Amino acid sequence: MKIVAIETSTEACSVALNLDGEIHRCDEYAARTHTERVLPMLHALLEQTGTRLTDMDALAFGRGPGSFTGVRIATATAQGLALGAGLPVVPVSTLAALAQRAIDERSAESVLAAIDARMEEVYWGVFGRDEQGLAALRGQEVVVPPDKIEPPPALTGAVVAAGSGWQRYAAALEQRLAGVSLVTAAALLPDAASVSRLAAHELAAGHVVDPDQALPVYLRDRVTHQRH
Repeated sequence: MKIVAIETSTEACSVALNLDGEIHRCDEYAARTHTERVLPMLHALLEQTGTRLTDMDALAFGRGPGSFTGVRIATATAQGLALGAGLPVVPVSTLAALAQRAIDERSAESVLAAIDARMEEVYWGVFGRDEQGLAALRGQEVVVPPDKIEPPPALTGAVVAAGSGWQRYAAALEQRLAGVSLVTAAALLPDAASVSRLAAHELAAGHVVDPDQALPVYLRDRVTHQRH
């Protein structure tokens, strides 16, 4: 199973190739230059691995939530590449990708994923590690003021607080989560390698869409008012 993945929903610009479970990746901190960087990064990765886009079984992308501009770039890039190469598309939640990275890199059993949504809000999701080691959503993904999040039910094992929302709103979030023992990983960002991990499971289950049905998820109705 061969998957190409793109993730540009935050300050990171990230691409990855998942070649039968062997992941090749390229990540750059490229705030405001995603449009210029994502395709050259992808082409370099394909060249390094001696593969072509048409060799892939699917194209996966971080479908949001996140920066309105970043999510739009990932969506448009995925649609264009998949259409040109005749590939199905696997949209993957960026909150789930963030949680997957915390599971893989921080041995998390539960993840409290929070991405800074600006406007004094966070994109929020609670995830657990399933029997396959993948991030499984508990409840719903929401956009909410940090002092209004719903405390999750009892969490077991290592609980990791991941994402940029924890950098900006740690005090408010921790107050809502009084009594929960946390390991904070605020610097973690969703990445294409994690997108590709989750996409492999979705592809195996047949959960794909045509390129024109690969749509962004913003969570916020007021996306046109965002300034990031």
